[in-house]
Amino acid sequence: MLLFKNAGPATHAHLSPDERKRLAQQWNDWFDRLAREGKASHGQPLEAEGRVVLSVGGRVMDGPYAESKEAVGGYFFLTVADLAEATAIAKQCPSLELGITVEVRPLAAISPTLSDVHGRPPKG
Repeated sequence: MLLFKNAGPATHAHLSPDERKRLAQQWNDWFDRLAREGKASHGQPLEAEGRVVLSVGGRVMDGPYAESKEAVGGYFFLTVADLAEATAIAKQCPSLELGITVEVRPLAAISPTLSDVHGRPPKG
């Protein structure tokens, strides 16, 4: 999975409407090519607004905040051979030069933090 971070309004504020339109087309072309190649099955931008649930008493606050550099702005779900191939695809992101960060993460069958050393869920 590719996670796109630092995609808030400030990242694109300096772009003219025509530049934004061209960039959106580059993103669409990139995704469409990956989909035709069978490497991307879905992807979606995320709204800047949402909620953050904290562990302390299940407290809920507004967020994530668009100005946060760690806010995830969207994702692509890829079907590729390995992490190296996913990384090569991430390097093609049209917004890298604008400061977008692309996090490349493999999906796990089960939570690695909740499984034992044999890859099985804990008993109980």
